[in-house]
Amino acid sequence: MEIKLVNVGFGNIVSANRIVAIVSPESAPIKRVVGEARDRGLLIDATYGRRTRAVIIADTGHVVLSAIHPETVAHRVGGREAVEEETESPDRG
Repeated sequence: MEIKLVNVGFGNIVSANRIVAIVSPESAPIKRVVGEARDRGLLIDATYGRRTRAVIIADTGHVVLSAIHPETVAHRVGGREAVEEETESPDRG
């Protein structure tokens, strides 16, 4: 089995083979998932202090926070690199 890696922002890499879901962090159920992962020690914050724009859920129970949009991560998982990575510049609001 080939190991496929995906950049989730700022040079942080996640195994694409382990990703179960890539979701927006806005809903209460996802906020609960993030909180539970934090409590269990399974939360990985790859935002570098930026706003969380995507929550990546792995089959291991790990939850990765990313500062890039879910659609961008999904395109990268699919093998298409995003043209611009706007979120690696400082947030403006």
